[in-house]
Amino acid sequence: MRHRLVAFLFFSGFHVVFAQQEIALEQVVALALEKNYDVQIVAKESEAAETDNNMAWAAFMPEIRATGARVWNNNNQKLQVRSRETNDIITNEGDVSSNNTNASAQLTWTLFDGTRMFAARERVSVIAEQSQLALKDQMVNTIAETIINYYDIVRQKQQLKAIQEQMSVSEERVKLAEKKLQVGTGIRPELLQARVDYNAQRTQVLQQESTIAQLKQRLNALVGLQLPDNYDVTDTIVIDLNLNPEDLLSNFENSNFALQAARQNIRVASLSLRERRAEYLPFLNFNAAYNYTNTDNTRLINPYGTLLFRQHGYNYGFSVTIPILTGFNVRRQNQQARLEIDRQTLFYNQLKTNVNVGLKNAYVNYDNAKKILLIEEETIGLAKENLNIALESFKRGVATFIELRIAQQSLAEAYSRLIIARYNAKLAETELLRLNGSLLQ
Repeated sequence: MRHRLVAFLFFSGFHVVFAQQEIALEQVVALALEKNYDVQIVAKESEAAETDNNMAWAAFMPEIRATGARVWNNNNQKLQVRSRETNDIITNEGDVSSNNTNASAQLTWTLFDGTRMFAARERVSVIAEQSQLALKDQMVNTIAETIINYYDIVRQKQQLKAIQEQMSVSEERVKLAEKKLQVGTGIRPELLQARVDYNAQRTQVLQQESTIAQLKQRLNALVGLQLPDNYDVTDTIVIDLNLNPEDLLSNFENSNFALQAARQNIRVASLSLRERRAEYLPFLNFNAAYNYTNTDNTRLINPYGTLLFRQHGYNYGFSVTIPILTGFNVRRQNQQARLEIDRQTLFYNQLKTNVNVGLKNAYVNYDNAKKILLIEEETIGLAKENLNIALESFKRGVATFIELRIAQQSLAEAYSRLIIARYNAKLAETELLRLNGSLLQ
């Protein structure tokens, strides 16, 4: 079982004036996976790819089209014919009306296309799988971003409480300086410096509160503004100090979702090449049709014209299309498909190298952050003890206000380094788990 270091805030006694609902990290992550806009967009893209995959079987089915038309004709005609008996020209003129009805249904079934339909079916399936991997990769990145933003707020809260602890010391310095000045054992510059330090810390508190408010708004934006108007986060940073580099680096090709999606791109390009190669082969289609034609001449001026014409029936047969010369277009498309495979392979190898180097660098940062954290945990205890001694000595008149101020500054710097060390350790841990794909688990 992994050991965890819980970085608690260094002191208690800070009371929030207004009650705020504390939101756990797990709640924020759950909201981010559901409401984050980037996740929702990629999810819709995945849903669209899955829809294509579910309907890809239709590529093996015949194509059937039906057409129909009804046309009413009204024309004015003039007809002249020569009489065989008298050799006179006979003229007929008037309105002509007819109604035409046409309907047909055509079926085209591709029986052989060089196996292109099989390659296309598999390509659509691979794209659907790839879209799922892209969704998981986006979810991992969103989780990592949420963790970083969440613990950034925790870090700033810790810094705020560290400043407030320093304010209590500065306030004590101001009271002591005023008393010493009243009894004639102190000097005014000592009081002025204590007040300057105290006011500087009051300003830092206001700036820190503003930073926390902005970070909370940023975190709320990540979850689609689903958090309460007034909410709080935990006071602790939980760090896993037992990550094993062998476990993280041994199988990252199969655990990193971005790498898996890039590998699917190579498969998609290979299947596209299969589709292009199929265009060198003949296409065999089965064709069938049913046709219906009806012409009703309701008014004629030609006495020998057809009053009614009706025809219906069906036909069927096979057609073969053989590509002989296509302007080298098929050859060009095949070359482009082979180049696409090479390009996707290079992209995958580049991404694999970047992820590998990123994991190694992240572990170096993680291991270094652990070592720094242990040092700073020890340092903070020493700085606190040093400040207590300096404060008591100052009260008895043994130490000067300069010595007390130096001890106070040392504690402030120790707090800052410790807070940064804790946050950096969490950042390194999060980056390791993001690159390894373990955050989604």
